[in-house]
Amino acid sequence: MKIKFLVTLAVFWSVIVTVSYAQAEGVPFPEGYRNWLHAKTMLIQAGHPLENPFQGIHHVYANGKAANGLKKGSYADGSVLVFDLLNYVEKDKTIQEGERKLVGVMHKDSAKYASTGGWGFEGFAGNSKTERLVKDGGKSCFGCHVSEKAKDYVFSGLRE
Repeated sequence: MKIKFLVTLAVFWSVIVTVSYAQAEGVPFPEGYRNWLHAKTMLIQAGHPLENPFQGIHHVYANGKAANGLKKGSYADGSVLVFDLLNYVEKDKTIQEGERKLVGVMHKDSAKYASTGGWGFEGFAGNSKTERLVKDGGKSCFGCHVSEKAKDYVFSGLRE
């Protein structure tokens, strides 16, 4: 009887710890995002107000729910937008992709991220799926996105 109780207690605590760890971990890395809808590409060059830290080539991707949101202008929970930010090199009168700087992610979960407009924000350094760049719970990211409140805090639109 005692052993059964101790096993049940151990399982209960392991579930609690696992759930707490997963919630504390924040926005997950968007596996397979390059197979999602490619919404647009943009180049931020030197001299732009967002040059530091966003100078480079941005490819914006949207999962299925976010693709629908791009069409409607509002986003359902589970929507994920990704901007894949790459350095660029000028070569032979072309601008080409360089090394990846970061993978930026917006993940819609109205309850979990209520304090940041329903969106969780994260940046993953370079090619890492684990090295996180956002240290303030997304508040600094959200501070810029507030200007896009009428578009559910999303800068990107769907190119026609």
